[in-house]
Amino acid sequence: MTRLTPKLLLGAYASGIFPMAESRHDRGLFWVDPDVRGILPFDAFHIPRRLRRTVRRNPFQIRCDAAFEEVLRGCAEATSGRPETWINEEIEMLYRSLFDMGFAHSVECWEHGELVGGLYGVSLGAAFFGESMFSRARDASKVALCHLVARLERGGYRLLDTQFVTDHLRQFGAIEIARHEYRDLLANAMRHQATFYPELSAEAFATFLHSRTHIS
Repeated sequence: MTRLTPKLLLGAYASGIFPMAESRHDRGLFWVDPDVRGILPFDAFHIPRRLRRTVRRNPFQIRCDAAFEEVLRGCAEATSGRPETWINEEIEMLYRSLFDMGFAHSVECWEHGELVGGLYGVSLGAAFFGESMFSRARDASKVALCHLVARLERGGYRLLDTQFVTDHLRQFGAIEIARHEYRDLLANAMRHQATFYPELSAEAFATFLHSRTHIS
């Protein structure tokens, strides 16, 4: 494929496609345009009961955009449950550039001064494209996802794209839709502008949790 630039990458997201690598050490990239796309509808976002108790205990300090590169590296790490990842050096370089341009964000869980989990994604128009997450402490990536959704709702986002649906995401309400349905949702989101809020007050997050209790 043609060597990617941040501008080309943003255009790809706006068109409904995204890049991946075959493996961490593969230098090449390829475009992905799934027949079936994963999304997480805001109005159906569900926090499982046990996790809701964990979130309310505030086990982690939540920060956004404080350690984007560390989150990116954490997502690229091989683990016992994930021996290989799709994030190679070019992916890292591209998304660091998007972060510097204000188009990528991270949600981070910190414990005793250490980064123990988080996620990152791309923000464009009123769509957020979730890319990857990692966890070094129990529930850290799940807690980060809850804080992400709270911020996206607050900021007026209309689409949370998960790319694919895993068992991990399905428990939160993620669903699969056909490509043409996804393209319609994406086009609508591109016609609007949302705001990513790195800071969210305790009161605003409590209100978000209360709303999820009623949905659940």
